Amino acid sequence: MNPVAELRAFVRAALVTKVPRSQHDPAPVLRRRRIVAAVTLVVGAALLWWSLRLEPGDPLFYLGTALLALTWVVGALLGGPLYLGRAYTRAGTAYARGVVQSLVLGLALLAIFLAGALLVAQVPALRGPVDDLLDHARSGSLALVLLITVVNGVAEEIFFRGALYAAVPERWTVAVTTVVYALTTVGSGVPLLVLAAVCVGLVCALQRRVTGGVLGPAITHITWSSGMLLLLPPLLSTL
Repeated sequence: MNPVAELRAFVRAALVTKVPRSQHDPAPVLRRRRIVAAVTLVVGAALLWWSLRLEPGDPLFYLGTALLALTWVVGALLGGPLYLGRAYTRAGTAYARGVVQSLVLGLALLAIFLAGALLVAQVPALRGPVDDLLDHARSGSLALVLLITVVNGVAEEIFFRGALYAAVPERWTVAVTTVVYALTTVGSGVPLLVLAAVCVGLVCALQRRVTGGVLGPAITHITWSSGMLLLLPPLLSTL
């Protein structure tokens, strides 16, 4: 087995080769998607900013993040139909839901970000905002924060790689959804969260482009986000 050839085949199947699909929104649906997406973005960005500005341990944090997830989901459902999608297998001769591919991509992102954390920990100006963000997990119920992380990860993908992606002209879908997703995190005041949004958003947007659905991006997102929640605090505490 040639590792380089295997890696190339994996990347091609997971992020490059589009699966044929026939879903095309009629003009009224596309118009509705764009209006609903714009309103949802304004409300969602405001809720995210407010939630992350709360003091760690504040019960309102749970309310804010729950409302945020609800906003993304309602906005996605009101915008129009959503699809799970499918991907090519590594051999490129059959289709699958892409669950394993998405898990691998999520774990790869997790490994890259944990390695990057070793460098971030040495720069106080970067580590400080990250520690402040993680204080929500340290000060509250880890199980509840983990549940919120998973639910919000799925909700974000349903909206950003579902409804918003479908509302953007096809040639701009990857770029626009990645940039808009990153911009919603700017109000958090955590530069590395914005960088993470760019990286995760780009990978998930490429998955959406390939598969035509939200299942793959959602699995990748929650694999990465839950792993960061569970592994980053103990890693930083040792540095």
